[in-house]
Amino acid sequence: MNDKGVSRNDDLNDDDLNDDDLMSFENEMIQAGLLASCSNRRCSDGECSSASAVVAAAHDDNLDSNHKRAKVYYDFDGFRCVYDHIQGSPFQPTSDVDTCHDDSGMMFTGEENNFDSSYAKDNEGDGCDMSEVEDTNVTMDLSDDLLHMVFSFLDHTNLCKAALVCKQWRTSSAHEDFWKSLNFANRNISVEQFEDICRRYPNALAVSISGPEIHVLAMKAISLLRNLEVLKLGRGHIDDSFFHVLSDCSMLKKLRICDATLGGGVLEIPIDHDRLRHLKLKKCRVMRITVRCPQLETMSLKRSNMVQAALNCPLLRKLDIGSCHKLPDSAIRLAVTSCPQLVSLNISNCSCVSDETLREISQTCASLSFLDASYCPNISLESVRLPMLTVLKLHSCEGITSASMAAISHSSLLEVLDLYNCSLLTSVSLDLPHLQNIRLVHCRKFTDLKLRAIVLSSMLVSNCPALQRINITSNSLQKLTMPKQGSLNTVALQCQSLQEVDLSECESLTNSVCDVFSDGGGCPMLKLLVLDSCESLTSVRFISTSLASLSLGGCRITNIELGCPNLEKVILDGCDHLERASFCPVGLRSLNLGICPKLNMLSIEAPFMVSLELKGCGLLSKAFINCPLLTSLDASFCSQLTDEDLSATTASCPLIESLILMSCASIGSDGLRSLHWLPNLTVLDLSYTFLVNLQPVFESCSQLKVLKLQACKYLTDTSLEPLYKGALPALQELDLSYGTLCQSAIEELLASCTNLTHVSLNGCVNMHDLNWGCRRSCVQINELGAFNSPFGASSHEKIAEANEQSTRLLQNLNCVGCRNIRKVVIPNCFHLLYLNLSLSANLKEVDVTCLNLSFLNLSNCSSLEILKLLCPRLSSLFLQSCNIDEEALEAAISKCSMLETLDIRFCPKICSMTMGRLRAVCPSLKRIYSSSLLN
Repeated sequence: MNDKGVSRNDDLNDDDLNDDDLMSFENEMIQAGLLASCSNRRCSDGECSSASAVVAAAHDDNLDSNHKRAKVYYDFDGFRCVYDHIQGSPFQPTSDVDTCHDDSGMMFTGEENNFDSSYAKDNEGDGCDMSEVEDTNVTMDLSDDLLHMVFSFLDHTNLCKAALVCKQWRTSSAHEDFWKSLNFANRNISVEQFEDICRRYPNALAVSISGPEIHVLAMKAISLLRNLEVLKLGRGHIDDSFFHVLSDCSMLKKLRICDATLGGGVLEIPIDHDRLRHLKLKKCRVMRITVRCPQLETMSLKRSNMVQAALNCPLLRKLDIGSCHKLPDSAIRLAVTSCPQLVSLNISNCSCVSDETLREISQTCASLSFLDASYCPNISLESVRLPMLTVLKLHSCEGITSASMAAISHSSLLEVLDLYNCSLLTSVSLDLPHLQNIRLVHCRKFTDLKLRAIVLSSMLVSNCPALQRINITSNSLQKLTMPKQGSLNTVALQCQSLQEVDLSECESLTNSVCDVFSDGGGCPMLKLLVLDSCESLTSVRFISTSLASLSLGGCRITNIELGCPNLEKVILDGCDHLERASFCPVGLRSLNLGICPKLNMLSIEAPFMVSLELKGCGLLSKAFINCPLLTSLDASFCSQLTDEDLSATTASCPLIESLILMSCASIGSDGLRSLHWLPNLTVLDLSYTFLVNLQPVFESCSQLKVLKLQACKYLTDTSLEPLYKGALPALQELDLSYGTLCQSAIEELLASCTNLTHVSLNGCVNMHDLNWGCRRSCVQINELGAFNSPFGASSHEKIAEANEQSTRLLQNLNCVGCRNIRKVVIPNCFHLLYLNLSLSANLKEVDVTCLNLSFLNLSNCSSLEILKLLCPRLSSLFLQSCNIDEEALEAAISKCSMLETLDIRFCPKICSMTMGRLRAVCPSLKRIYSSSLLN
């Protein structure tokens, strides 16, 4: 328990200890105290009832025979009298926080009141009357041992809150085990209050204080707390008398003074203590300091402005005098050499340190293992020998040159080496068997790195613009990151465990780097290689059994050859100069070469590849593709791809399901006949080709579901006749956009191919009318969406009968931009959901009767005048820039009982239409887009 009390305030600025895992439990434990505090506040306002002035907390009566359990009964109106004798708290809140004091000087922050008010509001919100709470007896049954265990997790603030609950909690929370560490940092507390606390808890082990009264409070702590082990002082003035009586605190082990002025006019401050082990004087203002502490182990004088420090600490192992700018070289030498047992020394930002001082330190402190000499411009390590050194940090040391490496090489036990911003360093050649971490950053003249470190595990080389050559030997290095080394042109690696290498933006790397990362090149475990924007690479060849990921984004390579059977990812973004590519073999599952417009030769052997995209490889004239698991091939715009290449590909890739040959102008009937090798082909795109005969497709692709023939202008009216006779029975989607089929061929197609669900006839100039028969020939639909048969009343049975009569499965029909179409009549297409006739400039009349139609687009049909709709499930209607008048629009939407979205912007004949009028005609409308409404 003592150790816990000391560690609770290990830092001067740590005010409170919060444990999120215990907060909910803690809140439940103090909830009764919150209610009591609320009742206490009501008593102060004169609302208490004098009839209930007793708290039945009779200690002797309610404790059981073992004195382990206390039963506490609360009478909230009489709560104040219980706490008239609560012991004081060791906290004084700052002036801007409300406080309440009891008769004994107990101080609590205003947080209790906040909790009380919120709790009362919660009760009011639940319809709870406080009078009911006042008449309720709260019974608690907790053993002292259990309370002690729970309270051990609370900080001092919450211990004070817990003390408000009952006498048992007050007694338990005041136990000295919880007050071993007293933290008054950043708190206003008077001398009298501090003295009272010290007398109440004389066995406290740790004290933290700061502020203007710091000297008086520190003197009180020394005189009253004889067992004090840790003393932390800060932000104030400490007179020299404090240091003269410091030895009276015989148990003190740790003294920390931060941001304080030491001494009252004297030039020298003595610190003399026989048991002190840790001393820290940070940012202290003092002229001279003398330390005689025979047991001292660690000392820090960081950022203090003394000019002399005399040390008599024979057991000192760690010394930090970093940023002591006023300490001269001679004073540093005298102070450090007086501590022969030093193992750690920080002299960073001590600009006066010289090589002579380091030589004497190396001779005196034979066990020194850590040295931070950063920002010491006068050191070069000449003749400095530190054989036990394991960590060396040299940041911004202008005197460090290549000659300094001789001194470093004598530190054979070195594990960490930092060389930051050493502007005169040109080369590093080291053989350090224990080196694990090296960092070379912002060394402007650094050109050569030769490093042999068998256990090297981490390496960072960055912003060394002159670096040209690296030679690294290591059995433990797993990751090498050296980006933006613009002059690097030679790499030699013998790294048996290396797995990741990043050499991005190393613009001078040549093709020879490929040998380093191929089998036999010294990196047998390499898995990830990044060579992005290495602009000097022109021909890349990797033969590696371990490589799994390769990135060559932005490289100007013209040839790539990969023999990496385990390669799963390759990035070629921006490789727009690539002309020849060979991936034999690779473990890729997908590959996109559509970003390589100059590619003319391709060879792929990928047993696991399922997707290949060659879109835009317009110069590709020779392709060998052996991917037995390939299911998707996109060769769009591969205008030079021949029938021979297609035949070879289909024979070696029999599982292809989707084949895109759009704009493959060289593909003919011979290539299409090879499609019989693809029994699973379901998607075929032959758009923008010069095909005349589709018979090979009809004969070979029995499972085809999607056929796209956009802009196939050489197809004749008879080219699709096999479709009318049952060819391609699984076909569901047909795209004949921008074709030259005549009106009769289109009508025959729509009438015969009833299995089609998606048809696109966009831009078909030969289509004049779309008339599927007489309106209401079989079935009529009333305004409510029910069917009325000429033979009987409406019923759901009639709907089922209509479904059976409707054999057309069409769901989506696109006729965008058919400029010669004038009339559309669709009397009964039960499955039609989507109809798009936009941009048909000469369309005048639309008559649609479709039970399930939900989307109709007639935008930019500038000649439209007649619109008849019986579409009870229509939800979106677009009439932008149409010539329809108000009367026709009202009649059309009145039969669409589920219409939600209506677009009538830029309709010249619907200028005066109002929102209310539209909603009156069609109450289901939610969104109306109208130019007149916007104005």
